[in-house]
Amino acid sequence: MSKKGTILCIDDDEGLQIVLGQYLEDDGYKVLAARTFKDALEQSSHPELDAILLDLVLPDGEGLALIPQIKSRSNAAIIVVSGKSDTTEKIVCLEMGADDYITKPFEMRELSARIKAVMRRSAPQAPAPQAQADPAPADKIIFGDWCLDRAQYQLFDKNGTSADLTTGEFRLLEALVTHPNRALSREILFDLTREGNFEAYDRAIDIQIARLRKKIETDPDAPALIKTVRGIGYMFTPPASQASPAEA
Repeated sequence: MSKKGTILCIDDDEGLQIVLGQYLEDDGYKVLAARTFKDALEQSSHPELDAILLDLVLPDGEGLALIPQIKSRSNAAIIVVSGKSDTTEKIVCLEMGADDYITKPFEMRELSARIKAVMRRSAPQAPAPQAQADPAPADKIIFGDWCLDRAQYQLFDKNGTSADLTTGEFRLLEALVTHPNRALSREILFDLTREGNFEAYDRAIDIQIARLRKKIETDPDAPALIKTVRGIGYMFTPPASQASPAEA
């Protein structure tokens, strides 16, 4: 069977590691395993890593602290696997850069579906087909001093420096930029960025909006690009001097 990708399972439960490893290998994945914070950090630099299943409780460190460290060295999607169903913890994990969160115990089929979803979202994608009356946006979209490169999955400033967005932040900004001057609810934004898969976290969109504003707004406290529409959600308002995508 051809491999679908490489997954790193980080969990100190040896029994669960064996069960997950066998299931995922049978499903077509190459599986790596780590049971400690130190080992997880080392293996997260694997060049072919596509996704990481991360338990937050490790014998030599807090799994939550691994998220930003992994993000700094790998483009692999992170799914937090936790025995806690606390909403605050879910939000914190997403804010730290995790791509998804699943609570133990879980169905293996659901885990498999979530892995496929985060890997699909993390991989560069061609613009989705749209109705003829609403043509697909260009691969490069210029707004103000920024260039959203949909082909490279990057946001560049006027000097060509990447804004270093997480996968979730990029997808959210892409959803806003490709629907300019439209008030989009949190539910719609979640559907556009998470493809409607599984439970939405009420505060996740707000947290990512706040992080985006800090990275792209001249004054995050008085945003000019991503505006709040009271009672609805958010709206992207292109600068009056916005260049045509054709100029990118």
